[in-house]
Amino acid sequence: MSVLVYTENWEGKFKKLSFELVSYAAAVAEMLNEKVVAVSIGKADDDELKKLADYGAGKIINVVGDQFKELDNQAYTQILAGIAQSEGSKVILFSNNNAGKALAPRLSVRLKAGIASGVSRLPLSLEPFTVYKRAYSGNAFAHMVIVSVVKIITIAQNSFDLVRKPTGAIPETINYEGDASAFKTVVTDVQKQSGKIVLTDAEIVVSGGRGMKSPDNWAPLVELAALLGGATACSRPVSDEGWRPHDEHTGQTGKIIAPNLYIAGGIAEATQHLAGSSSSKYIVAINSDKDAPIFEAAQYGIVGDAMKVLPKLIDAVKELKK
Repeated sequence: MSVLVYTENWEGKFKKLSFELVSYAAAVAEMLNEKVVAVSIGKADDDELKKLADYGAGKIINVVGDQFKELDNQAYTQILAGIAQSEGSKVILFSNNNAGKALAPRLSVRLKAGIASGVSRLPLSLEPFTVYKRAYSGNAFAHMVIVSVVKIITIAQNSFDLVRKPTGAIPETINYEGDASAFKTVVTDVQKQSGKIVLTDAEIVVSGGRGMKSPDNWAPLVELAALLGGATACSRPVSDEGWRPHDEHTGQTGKIIAPNLYIAGGIAEATQHLAGSSSSKYIVAINSDKDAPIFEAAQYGIVGDAMKVLPKLIDAVKELKK
């Protein structure tokens, strides 16, 4: 019996969300009195894999092969199903990111498992197995009961603190020798973003909306993000107008992010936009309208013109950095 956790690696390296996921898995495993089995697919060095043991992985399986250069949902699902069955895994965990959203539903069908997505806390009870998640774009919370024998959960990013729990587990390598025809995804072109923090990985995000009034007024947002070591984002109307690139759009129809700090300047709309950022630990809203809906979701609010407030924030940050 075990709690299985899929730990995605990027070119052989793990990011914070993988360690966060293993920490969550270790807490669930303790509740169930079971062990954590961490699975990584694709080549990763032993030193990198051993980092998973620092957060509670009692067994680490690394599946390698020439085919694993790109994510193939069908093939990965087949591999994970086989490992889950051999390890007797009754709880299987994924991050609620693109990979997790692609793999979890496929695995759910294959294993006849109930699935809960975007879970943000440890299970509220084991009998019945009840999890807690946001609903209605973050405007409500739901207690979801999973009654199947095998349970699959995707964990909202930044919803569980990293907890070191070293086990000393030694990685095990499995060379994949399955049917190559299972790999049907063909990547014809790769364009990598360089010199810029990836929005979904950023711990700090500075975002702007229509209240910035013009793309010419974006410089303070960019400068503040750079000073804080963060990334820039925007609301959908801003990207639709062409003020900012579409890959910065966060919200119900954009990217889902969960930074430690989210600064929103000139964003009045709440429901659709916060569907993509409501999991942020701290939200700071800057708006000239004291009744702007976004203030209801923010931990801190500044009533004022963003174009006047942002320069003062920049000066304050520069003063702290002296």
